Amino acid sequence: MTAKQWKHGWELHVDGVGVTQVRTLVDAPQQAADLIETMTGDVIDPDSLEVEVKIKGNLAERVARARALVKEAEIASAEAAKESRSVVSALRSNGVSVTDAAVVMGVSRGRISQLSAPRPKED
Repeated sequence: MTAKQWKHGWELHVDGVGVTQVRTLVDAPQQAADLIETMTGDVIDPDSLEVEVKIKGNLAERVARARALVKEAEIASAEAAKESRSVVSALRSNGVSVTDAAVVMGVSRGRISQLSAPRPKED
């Protein structure tokens, strides 16, 4: 489905079904599911629907760039946390105290304790 901005909200174009409208994008999946059910009789889980948002002007490019930067920051943050845990583990294994590890890493003693704590295994 594609959402296109208009004066009173968003126009939702549901491929092969039709067009409906919503005031806010948060309501788009449910509105589209309702349209599909009304027009075809098929019951669709709104959470399974993806909305492609069409923004006027060059904002679409800026939105895409901002989202990409946020994603990059999330990846960098996860990598930094992983490396920090590894370094703190190595420091502690080499006899560096929590207090000294905090100074070396530029964080608090509490943060060193957090980084040293065993992490639950992920499924």
